[in-house]
Amino acid sequence: MSEISRRDAVGMGLGLGAAAVGLAGCGTLSGGGSGPGGSGRSAAPGADAARRSAPRLIGDGSTAFTGRQPNQPVEPVRLEPGETPPQFVVFSWDGAGEVGNGLFPRFLKLAEDHDAHMTFFLSGVYLLPESKRRLYNPPNNLIGASDIGYLSDEHIRDTLRYVRRAWLNGHEIGTHFNGHFCGGSGSVANWTSAQWRSEIEQARGFIKTWRTNTGWADDDPLPFDYDKELVGGRTPCLLGQDNLLPTARELGWRYDSSSPGGVQRWPEKKMGLWDLPLQGIPFPGHSFEVLSMDYNILANQSLNSTRAPASNYPAWRRQATESYLSGFSRAYETNRAPLFIGNHFEEWNGGIYMDAVEEALKQIADKEDVRLVSFRQLVDWLDVQDPAVLQKLRTLEIGEQPTGGWKNFLATAA
Repeated sequence: MSEISRRDAVGMGLGLGAAAVGLAGCGTLSGGGSGPGGSGRSAAPGADAARRSAPRLIGDGSTAFTGRQPNQPVEPVRLEPGETPPQFVVFSWDGAGEVGNGLFPRFLKLAEDHDAHMTFFLSGVYLLPESKRRLYNPPNNLIGASDIGYLSDEHIRDTLRYVRRAWLNGHEIGTHFNGHFCGGSGSVANWTSAQWRSEIEQARGFIKTWRTNTGWADDDPLPFDYDKELVGGRTPCLLGQDNLLPTARELGWRYDSSSPGGVQRWPEKKMGLWDLPLQGIPFPGHSFEVLSMDYNILANQSLNSTRAPASNYPAWRRQATESYLSGFSRAYETNRAPLFIGNHFEEWNGGIYMDAVEEALKQIADKEDVRLVSFRQLVDWLDVQDPAVLQKLRTLEIGEQPTGGWKNFLATAA
């Protein structure tokens, strides 16, 4: 059963009007490049290819070290004085489970066609069979509870297949944690830092021991060391970040994408991690902005209903597409702040939000200076920049153009 249908929609979405930037629905890098997205992929070294043919299994063989991740952008470098910053766009996916609707492979293919990289926030329980649900001990909830349920064996196998393909194609595998508790006393909003650590350890554990838990000893491992791969995540409904961050920092994470109500400015660090929130973007036909996630657009269009009358779909599809494109254009034509878009593999309201994000990506991908990257690839770029340059970029407000153009604005920032 899909994620939305297994949990109460109350508290997931947003109020309307000015409150529309509230909680979320669930929730060359240096310049040159090849292909429409300009990410400048480089082939994996020959030794890495050899290791992938004979991977070094980790633990029970659920994961394996296969060498350097293939299909990565060229190494990031610092902006030169007066250089125009790239326009980064990160498309991310909460849950990242394949439930038989074909959306995971659809967007992997779209990314391949447009030389794009994305972040997939995998929910740990999506690799845990329901028969083993009592292995999950969620903080402040009953053992085995999960507001997003568990996948069938067939869908676990499908999810594994597409997670393997995603990583080998150069995408990032982050975490959406486990049970997705947004309401009541068990909400992630109330979890302590120690409870977040327990949740993270369990999420990592389910991904690192899926062979043991499923009994599928002959299936191919996931081709990465998840302890090293996992450097960031997004909390359910964008709740609980304050208590998550101390634990995330101790675990060596590099970023978090759980801030509610972000805006289109250049990011900064929070408690030592890059704070990369979903953002308020223009909402055509309204004076307020909407959070850059499919469910939040849905919440404002159909009052949280995921099966509204089909007669509304064409207009809503256009509105969602135009919202994403308006957010992109506002940054691209002014301060070049990275744009973050969140999604779910869901067919809400006839699948119009999947159509909207696909159309937006297609129109964005071929623009000059655009980099369609994962969160991890973005922070790779941010980490090599001169801090003075990043600070100068952060002085630009939403929709503000650099005074005198980029050549003058960044000429002496360093």
